[in-house]
Amino acid sequence: MGAKGNILVIDDELGIREGSRRALEPQGFTVETAATLQEGLRKIREGDFDLVLLDVMLPDGRGIDLLPPIREKDPDIVSVIITGYATVELAVEAIKQGAYDFISKPFTSDLLLMTVNQGLEKRRLSLEAKRLQAIEREAAELARAKEELERLDRFKATFTLMVAHELRAPVHALQSFLLSLLKGYIPPDQQQTILQRAIERSQELLDLVDDLLNLAAAKEELAPPKRKVLSLADALEKVVPLLQVQAEEKGMTFTVEVRQRPLVEANPGQMGQLWTNLISNGIKYTPAGGRVTVTLEEKDRWAMGTVEDTGIGIASEDQAKIFEEFYRTPQAKEMEHRGTGLGLPLVKRIVEGHEGTIEIESALGQGSRFSFRLPVATGVTSEGTNQSGQ
Repeated sequence: MGAKGNILVIDDELGIREGSRRALEPQGFTVETAATLQEGLRKIREGDFDLVLLDVMLPDGRGIDLLPPIREKDPDIVSVIITGYATVELAVEAIKQGAYDFISKPFTSDLLLMTVNQGLEKRRLSLEAKRLQAIEREAAELARAKEELERLDRFKATFTLMVAHELRAPVHALQSFLLSLLKGYIPPDQQQTILQRAIERSQELLDLVDDLLNLAAAKEELAPPKRKVLSLADALEKVVPLLQVQAEEKGMTFTVEVRQRPLVEANPGQMGQLWTNLISNGIKYTPAGGRVTVTLEEKDRWAMGTVEDTGIGIASEDQAKIFEEFYRTPQAKEMEHRGTGLGLPLVKRIVEGHEGTIEIESALGQGSRFSFRLPVATGVTSEGTNQSGQ
């Protein structure tokens, strides 16, 4: 590469080609020449040039037809049009198509050198601007990556402390019950009660471990190889019988309305978890005599699911927090002691992992309505209508 730049002169006049060479090479430029459009095109494709001096009219075509392949090779190559007086309008057209400047025949060595130096300065500035933009993009990306790593580190530390805290309480209680029995502190007539409490605490511990495992497994199970096309209604109907028993035990009205049966591309197990967590939450936090209503339909190529209850509701200031790990509202803790605070975070991860969204509408003391949507599987439609209720 020339110390100052590589120049290609494309002109059918030998005098222009050699005159340009004599003017430029002593100044430190490397100069190649071509007499025809085809020869110029070949050299453009095979070589690396910083600036092209291009005659408007060549024996085998218009020189400006070389502007697109020049830009394709390198958009920062500077093209300078060489033209006679009668073709100034054509030169202007060339500039509109991306040429940097034009120089009229005949021209002096000084004018040629000035035009070439200005063109190369323009190229240098353009390349420098792109380099700085690339550095800025890389710096911004590194900053985002650093911020994300710091956020993940903070989350990991906080999550670890939360898990330790949540695990400690049931383990400590379970140990206390068992030690009291082992050391004979509990009278025989009270041992059955203590054992029942120990079982309840161990179940609380098992629920927490199960939810943690489900949450941890969710990311891997969301991968496309784990998915298949399935009926969201089938996934709902599989979990309804057990949930209906829970509702009946509390004397609640439990209604399921399947308006359409949309097919989604999803992880089968997680669709069951999605329905179970939303519906069981509604049942758990709705007083006896209340109502839980589930609907499923399809709108505009989205599977739309809603779970609405007449339960304790969620205060507006708590609604932004309920999808955070381990968070439970004060009203939820007061009504139901047992609970991991991991059910709704798992729901959110499942829905968003399947390219869906979930929203909540709620007011304290007036119940809640959870609405989610998932994209319908490509090339399939919903089917059938079914209703069931208690």
